[in-house]
Amino acid sequence: MVEELVAAGVTLASAGAVYAMAAARVVKQYERGVVFRLGKLRSEVRGPGFTMIVPGIDKLRKVNMQIVTMPVPAQEGITRDNVTVRVDAVVYFKVTAPAEAIVRVEDYRFAVSQMAQTSLRSIIGKSELDDLLSDREKLNQGLELMIDSPAVEWGVTIDRVEIKDVSLPETMKRSMARQAEADRERRARVINADAELQASKKLAEAAKEMSEQPAALQLRLLQTVVAVAAEKNSTLVLPFPVELLRFLEKAQQGPAVGPAVAPQQPVQEQLPPPQPRLEPGSEGSNSSQD
Repeated sequence: MVEELVAAGVTLASAGAVYAMAAARVVKQYERGVVFRLGKLRSEVRGPGFTMIVPGIDKLRKVNMQIVTMPVPAQEGITRDNVTVRVDAVVYFKVTAPAEAIVRVEDYRFAVSQMAQTSLRSIIGKSELDDLLSDREKLNQGLELMIDSPAVEWGVTIDRVEIKDVSLPETMKRSMARQAEADRERRARVINADAELQASKKLAEAAKEMSEQPAALQLRLLQTVVAVAAEKNSTLVLPFPVELLRFLEKAQQGPAVGPAVAPQQPVQEQLPPPQPRLEPGSEGSNSSQD
């Protein structure tokens, strides 16, 4: 009798152990458990930790509550200004209602992926190229709203949407490069012209100041000579001031100092008249008279 009781106790203990092992479930900290009893959803959502279900009757579905990072495949489209672009993005979302994410949609990950691709193509068609390249924050917000509107009914919340890259055709890249180069050249010319204008104004003021003090021009000349000599060039170009030439010209035209000396006339020497030459033995010669 005792042996039968012991055997029955061991059997019950073994059955209880098997039942406990079949009914025991462990839900992790970042998960939530949704229980279906005979196919019907239980309102209670099992939290993290150890939990028990009825084996063969209940079925536990675990739902990940972490933020999911889902890349959106590159979508090709035509912008509003008729430019063909290829854009890819990334979506960050998380499940906020585990029961709705299991019941309302068959596969919430696939549904969010398809909605993100459709919304990205719609954003490309509504935007211009400049907006895609420079105003991405606004486009990210619009894309997030487009995906989040239907996802709320699925128990999913879109945390953030980011446009990663915008691919352009090579011809468009070359055109944009030429445009940027022309714009930079225009700004460089404007800056140079502005610098020339400011320099001319400063030079005019400097010339006005130097005209009142002639010695300032001489000092500036010496400074220029020192600056040129510091370069150790073989040839030194020294400008000669016009004021110095004018000073020398005035000094030359001024009155002479001391008594005036009359110019002397050149003295010509009186030479004797030439004597006639007599040939010997010539006839009709004149003889000297006493």
